[in-house]
Amino acid sequence: MADASPRTDISTDVDTDDKVQRFERGQPASNMASDSSDRSKDKNDQKTLRRLAQNREAARKSRLRKKAYVQQLESSRMKLTQLEQELQRARQQGIFISSSGDQAHSMSGNGAMAFDVEYARWLEEQNRQINELRSAVNSHASDAELRVIVDNIMAHYDDIFRLKGVAAKADVFHLLSGMWKTPAERCFLWLGGFRSSELLKLLVNQLEPLTEQQLLGIGNLQQSSQQAEDALSQGMEALQQSLAETLSSGSLGSSGSSGNVANYMGQMAMAMGKLGTLEGFIRQADNLRQQTLQQMHRILTTRQSARALLAIHDYFSRLRALSSLWLARPRE
Repeated sequence: MADASPRTDISTDVDTDDKVQRFERGQPASNMASDSSDRSKDKNDQKTLRRLAQNREAARKSRLRKKAYVQQLESSRMKLTQLEQELQRARQQGIFISSSGDQAHSMSGNGAMAFDVEYARWLEEQNRQINELRSAVNSHASDAELRVIVDNIMAHYDDIFRLKGVAAKADVFHLLSGMWKTPAERCFLWLGGFRSSELLKLLVNQLEPLTEQQLLGIGNLQQSSQQAEDALSQGMEALQQSLAETLSSGSLGSSGSSGNVANYMGQMAMAMGKLGTLEGFIRQADNLRQQTLQQMHRILTTRQSARALLAIHDYFSRLRALSSLWLARPRE
């Protein structure tokens, strides 16, 4: 019995030591597993946060797009309502001038808008053609190559005169007012376009040197253009005076009798007939402009015609640029 007790104590101590050693050996592994788990958890949390942030940003952008879309729809609805109101007023006022299927002629407002769209397209195509011509001139292209481009530009000018003829039938006042032009261009507007005589003055200085025969031809063209412009201007003045006399020759009166109403309607009928001649003035002015360009083209050489077309385009481009600067100026 005395021998057994020490062995039992020793065995117990050994077992305890083994347990301690095993515990001490296992402790670092447990800590490492815990650290790895924490890092994995942190990484997952960061991914979740990023996803949440991305989702919030996507939702915010979606809300902004939806808001912009709703605003665009509302703006379009208001514009449509406004157009419908204008159409209704036009119907009530009897502005329709044709019952045909040609929408460009069905109403003055539609005719003006259609012309503005066509003019914008015409201007865009002209810019493209002028860029092509400028590139050809700068690269010293042959006369044959220049002639093709110049002829295309001249034909393109014929297109705008044709478009203006259609627009004059739909709404002659739109052309006369120059609302399809920029503000600076409107300052120089004469009967719905440029003055041929003034344009020729600008070109003479740009086209030097000219031969004696060319100078004589351009001088005669300028003089004839000036005379035609004076005649048309005098015709417009006479028309305005005649209209004023027609409208002021009588009054409706306070009684509103049937006789006064008949006189009033008669005055309006006469005034409408006289206003109908405005379309003829616009057509004659455009014919003068078209003929002046064609005569100038015949007087000049191909290379001079190219330079003239570039100068004309640059002049009107600067007027449009001046208008943009004027409209964008700071206002106090």
